[in-house]
Amino acid sequence: MDKNSEQKNIVFGFWGKLPEYPKLLAPMADVTDLAFREMIARYSRMGEEGGGPDVLYTEFVAADGLCSEGRGKLLPLLRYNPEHRPIVAQIFSKDPEKVRCAAELCLELGFDGMDLNMGCPERNIVKQGAGSAMIKTPKLAQEIVFAAKEGVQGKIPVSVKTRIGWNANQVEEWIPALLETDIPAIILHGRTRAEMSKVPAHWDIISRAAEIVHQSGKGTKLIGNGDVVSLEQAEEYQDRYGVDGVMIGRGVFGTPWLFDREKRLAPKTIEERLHILLEHTRLFVKHFPQKNFQIMKKHYKAYVNGFDGAKELRVRLMDADGVEEVEQIIERFLSERE
Repeated sequence: MDKNSEQKNIVFGFWGKLPEYPKLLAPMADVTDLAFREMIARYSRMGEEGGGPDVLYTEFVAADGLCSEGRGKLLPLLRYNPEHRPIVAQIFSKDPEKVRCAAELCLELGFDGMDLNMGCPERNIVKQGAGSAMIKTPKLAQEIVFAAKEGVQGKIPVSVKTRIGWNANQVEEWIPALLETDIPAIILHGRTRAEMSKVPAHWDIISRAAEIVHQSGKGTKLIGNGDVVSLEQAEEYQDRYGVDGVMIGRGVFGTPWLFDREKRLAPKTIEERLHILLEHTRLFVKHFPQKNFQIMKKHYKAYVNGFDGAKELRVRLMDADGVEEVEQIIERFLSERE
């Protein structure tokens, strides 16, 4: 099969319309929810010249739950602002039928794409045979991809986010197995499941994976992910390692303006930074009144650092019971600085 014929088998959708070397916001559980995505879109000026990111992802959601009577509890995780596109739903499961069902739902909800999580290293996920455990069962992983593609009926693209291996580098076997499913993009985190986040990401292995993808002639994009904390670093890495784009995760904590090349809305004062924190908190409570407020607090350490009194302020914020108390603590802190 020649290159052109191979590419006809792939639904590229929005992947074929992105700028060269796109920058993507990584999906992170209890982090990249609707509230945080709205902060990112606003302060990084998504959709404007010089702004970004180029693609947004939901948190990952269990296909098994979405296809059960309890789906109502999970549907809030798939809420999104239709003005902020492209938006991709990330799903996980080891059950092809559940993935097909979830794919049909993603299509119905109007997502621009669907991503299959085959990289999560968390114990409770891999015990199910999902997440990065998929690397150990490549044939089942392929069935999962085909089920997702059937579910979306060729109307939106299906991609995969994964790791370089289970407990060793397996890109020479794992990446070709994924390429056989004719997907438009593979997002590759540069660590094995065994390494979790304990070692630096292996960008040399990501680079090798990019070579494998490009040599396939399919037109599939290889997006690198791991330890990237700025656009400048992303651009350096895309040039050095030959990837087709970069996904940024932890670097966005406390910096929703990260994807704006010009940093027009980045805070210039401590007061501005704290008001952004408060805005984020209000959005979280507005969109997720049912969620544990403790989830929001994981952002506070990132927002509150690098200035006199930051440690003491963080301690007080971590003890807050809600947005009203957070507002009072911030107002008191700022008044004491005057």
